[in-house]
Amino acid sequence: MAPTANGDGPDFISQIPDGDTIERAVCSRCGFVRYDNPKVVVGSVVRAGEKFLLCRRAIEPRRGFWTIPAGFLELHETPEDGARREALEEANATIAIADLLAVYTVPRISQVQLMYRATLESDISPGVESLEVGLFGWDDIPWDDLAFPSVHWALGHDREFADSAGAPPFTNPPGEWGNMRR
Repeated sequence: MAPTANGDGPDFISQIPDGDTIERAVCSRCGFVRYDNPKVVVGSVVRAGEKFLLCRRAIEPRRGFWTIPAGFLELHETPEDGARREALEEANATIAIADLLAVYTVPRISQVQLMYRATLESDISPGVESLEVGLFGWDDIPWDDLAFPSVHWALGHDREFADSAGAPPFTNPPGEWGNMRR
């Protein structure tokens, strides 16, 4: 929000608003508080039998690396609808959401990630955000070319659940906060 030509727009200053404990941008004219909150990412580990749907990213960050279908939740959208939309955008895939698999936090980029378990209900082809898509058996997953730590976590948590060794929803592995792997 920028001031208008006649100067009647917001004029933000940093201060701790009454009833708050954190310094925020507050309009000195009207008292409006601008809250900068985390972004919500939604996605899914999509299975087709014993294979997993992966998409090679056509966009930054991490262009050319593999990921599960996931992206930012849109306004007025449920997390489940967002996960279905992301699968459609990235892999032209129709999916059936089974349940919530995990809730991850990545503080350095202010993200909360909701990952679901899903099954594939259609054919797949690259969407506008993917260079290619594929179905991979566990031993064929390109582990060294996965885009983000949470992709590793989600695939591992899905397998852990499938092997009945754990129960969702899972969270970040101990000590992991989404820093990129080298």
